[in-house]
Amino acid sequence: MGVEDSSSNCHLADPNFDADTVSPLTLSPSSSSSSVNQTLLLLQSEDTSLRVQAAKEIRRLTKTSQRYWRLFSAAVGPLVDMLCCPSTDTNEAALAALLNLAVKDETNKISIIDAGALKPIISFLQSENETLRENAAAALITLSAASVNKPIIGASGAIPLLVELLEIGSPQAKHDAVMALYNLSTHPNNLSHILQTVPIPSLVNLLKSCKRFPKTAEKCTALLESLVGFEEGRIALTSEEGGILAVVEVLESGLIQSREHAVGALFTMCQSDREKYREPILREGVIPGLLELTVQGTPKSQSKAQMLLRLLRDTPYPSSELKPDTLENIVCNIISQIDGEDHTGKAKKMLAEMVQVSMEQSLHHLQNRALVCTPEDSPVNSCADLPVNSCASEVP
Repeated sequence: MGVEDSSSNCHLADPNFDADTVSPLTLSPSSSSSSVNQTLLLLQSEDTSLRVQAAKEIRRLTKTSQRYWRLFSAAVGPLVDMLCCPSTDTNEAALAALLNLAVKDETNKISIIDAGALKPIISFLQSENETLRENAAAALITLSAASVNKPIIGASGAIPLLVELLEIGSPQAKHDAVMALYNLSTHPNNLSHILQTVPIPSLVNLLKSCKRFPKTAEKCTALLESLVGFEEGRIALTSEEGGILAVVEVLESGLIQSREHAVGALFTMCQSDREKYREPILREGVIPGLLELTVQGTPKSQSKAQMLLRLLRDTPYPSSELKPDTLENIVCNIISQIDGEDHTGKAKKMLAEMVQVSMEQSLHHLQNRALVCTPEDSPVNSCADLPVNSCASEVP
């Protein structure tokens, strides 16, 4: 599983920063080294307003060039000290600067935790100041992206507070909390810590309400997929009203990665105990979505959708007396056991559409092969005729 850094989700706004109010000393056309040294000196000042100004300048400079991530590494200690000040403005300025220093810089992520930032950040999660809570959750997204920090954060007491944010936080805080929890869940020991906080009711509620926020839905579904790897998680999801239905709805209409996690979660459940989880999954009308995934999902989605369809049929073990173990026969077997004409009609329609899509894909594949095999008859434009950048897609 991957991890998320908050570089693309950063919302630590700096509304009080005004370039016109920064001292000429800070904005003078000096070398980078001189500017850094002057800012570090301001950070050591006993005047709190000057320290806040320095923190804002670090945040500004680190947004202009990556080289400042390294040049300002010496600022980590003083900025962490500012997190312990009683002033909220000071806390926010320091936290924003630290977040910028940590984004995509593994060394700074580790240094920030080593300098003692975790304790004040956790206290901010309990703050009555909503902005400070959001900023603290955003900081934990970035800090938890470093593998060495995951067990430290997991054992610090942050997980229960992040799960609490899923229930009572603002929309932004809920998004950041699930992102941070997802990052932490990629360390095996943290999954048990997360399960102990009974997070599934909050995750299901969030999943039901975040359809307009695909990144939140993706991480929410990915976290559920990990949690149902434990019997405690499977029981919790089945017991939660609308729990399995929420996952099925993502499987049907979510983005491609969310659908992959959704089918993975349902497959894990059914594979762990088919007799226990087959009926609850079938009851939510999962068949049409599974049929679509068998031809239109990612390779992993297609494979798991087909395996789940086999588990959902009446007889899990094919024998020589049964019809051939084809997808059509498996689906027909399942359809015959579903109560209600609505499910049956929808499933049959989806099966017909699936066959049509499969035929179109096969025809397209054959056409491409024919073009490759007969270049003299049907000349094909080559990448060699195009600029280099036209032949490759850029992956961020």
